[in-house]
Amino acid sequence: MNMVRTIADLRAAVSRARGEGKRIGFVPTMGNLHAGHIALVKKASQRADFVVASIFVNPLQFGPNEDLASYPRTLTADQDKLFEAGCHLLFAPSVEEMYPHGQAMQTIVRVPGVSEGLCGGSRPGHFDGVSTVVNKLFNMVLPDLAVFGQKDFQQLAVIRTMVRDLNMPVQIVGEPIVRAEDGLALSSRNGYLSANERTIAPALYRTLGQLAETISNGNRDYPALVTQGQQTLQAAGLRPDYLEIRNAVDLQPADAETRELVILAAAFVGKTRLIDNLLVTSNPASL
Repeated sequence: MNMVRTIADLRAAVSRARGEGKRIGFVPTMGNLHAGHIALVKKASQRADFVVASIFVNPLQFGPNEDLASYPRTLTADQDKLFEAGCHLLFAPSVEEMYPHGQAMQTIVRVPGVSEGLCGGSRPGHFDGVSTVVNKLFNMVLPDLAVFGQKDFQQLAVIRTMVRDLNMPVQIVGEPIVRAEDGLALSSRNGYLSANERTIAPALYRTLGQLAETISNGNRDYPALVTQGQQTLQAAGLRPDYLEIRNAVDLQPADAETRELVILAAAFVGKTRLIDNLLVTSNPASL
């Protein structure tokens, strides 16, 4: 596996691979890689001949009171993991390489609708930063396909909408959530949890599972279920940021006629904000 730092070197390496007739797969990350990221790389290697990964802690998607400065940066360990997973090329640019004219003068890509509410409501401007940097990376790599994790369900919806609306020739592949044995969704931010907080955190997934089971059994009183879920999280020692039941197709609020649902939640365990989601298909016979 080779690592490049500049856009020119990235384009040259990808151009060589494409000239050899290879299909290009891409996995954008912010580093501090775990098994969830590696699953994305392995999925890309199954569907493409040449896999590019990027590691870039994108300042444009962090708010003023968020953890940009303290976000874990583990490039050496990440390189080893990517090599073992079958990645062919790592792009690890500097902020100056990505934003040579400064962030304040950067053209912003905004995806309305799906970027609003949920994490977009709690983190204003976050998805503008995500869609902007992913757009830039797509223009640099020009991949045939790109793989994203479903843990960031709203982010995946934002990227898919951006690709559709801007007629970008990139196939977007969603990879299911990778979880620890106790159900906690793997995340780089799990490393912030203390030992005690780590024992509390799986309650987020358990709560989503309880709600999904209730919905599968025919309960369609979604406002009451949301209230119940919030109370369950609080009783377990978490502080809910949001808990919502949405249409899994377009992220609009779910109603009794919605068949494909997604339960989305964000909650704080101590100072650490965790997100999770669970897909559930309603039973038409129960309506």
